[in-house]
Amino acid sequence: MANFKFKRKEPLTDTGLLMTITICIFVVMYLLAMLLLQGGFLHAQQIFDMLNDNASLIIVSCGLTIVMIGGGIDISVGAVTSLTVMSCVLYLNNGGNLFVSVLLALGIGLAFGLVQGFLISYLEIQPFIVTLAGMFFARGMTTILSVNPQKADHAAFAALRDIKIEIPWLGYVAKNGNVVPARIELGVVVALLCVALVFVLLRFISLGRGFYAIGGNWQSALMLGINVKRTRFMSYVICGLLSGISGYVFMMHTGAGNATNAAGMEMNAIASSIIGGTLLTGGVGNVIGTLFGTLTLTTIKKIVVSSGLNDPWWQSITTGGMLCFFILLQSVVLGRRAKKKQS
Repeated sequence: MANFKFKRKEPLTDTGLLMTITICIFVVMYLLAMLLLQGGFLHAQQIFDMLNDNASLIIVSCGLTIVMIGGGIDISVGAVTSLTVMSCVLYLNNGGNLFVSVLLALGIGLAFGLVQGFLISYLEIQPFIVTLAGMFFARGMTTILSVNPQKADHAAFAALRDIKIEIPWLGYVAKNGNVVPARIELGVVVALLCVALVFVLLRFISLGRGFYAIGGNWQSALMLGINVKRTRFMSYVICGLLSGISGYVFMMHTGAGNATNAAGMEMNAIASSIIGGTLLTGGVGNVIGTLFGTLTLTTIKKIVVSSGLNDPWWQSITTGGMLCFFILLQSVVLGRRAKKKQS
């Protein structure tokens, strides 16, 4: 008789466990909203609207996840996004080329990533101080460009912005009897592509594994032959580049630039990453969890609004409570796992 050997099932890593918890909480929360609140939660378009409205936030959160896994922080991402939006809008309104506007967005994000990454990695200045200065600088530059809202009035950009991907079989029947197909904006495709690329980077490429190593223990990573300074530098470069992409996607969604664009986006991105299972101490995180962290954060806000609490402070209170819950949950789960390993 043939001998069958069954492989022992490996336990989930801390990253995988926290990501699984986030996904389960999102699914349960959304199902409860469907059962109790019904309304738009019964239509697939609700999920697509959440993605359409938060495509730029998802991209920024991907960049912050990389930085946080490496044990750093970047609070300038929202301001860089805002500066990118205003710069591209003004460039297009002054007869600019659509393709060059994309390069402009990438260039702005890359410039911030290079400068901040160099100051943090090679000059060893505290990340919070450097990115705080970057945030003030980007906000100031945005105001210098224009204090008034600017609408993107460019034919080629308008055509690009109006592109919608329709999925008829996921649509719904309106009150007038017409079938309304589900629609996804082009920015969502860009956001999901960024998630996929960052996932591949973190999972299969040595640079991505280096982020986990320096976030877990940079001294051990140094002993393993990892170039800690270069790896940390690359995390900020990638984060800056994703902030530039986020700015262009934000502009594609709103079609306008404003000095207050993306205000508070950095805080929402940090919250999304933490809810998705990324630890502020570094070494643990997953970009798929970040995606579901963003969706979880958006879902709870929509539940609050659907419950009749339309005042903005209720959303802030709920977000704060959700963030505290997930931080406490992470501490309890990882603490129990650490005790089991010791025993």
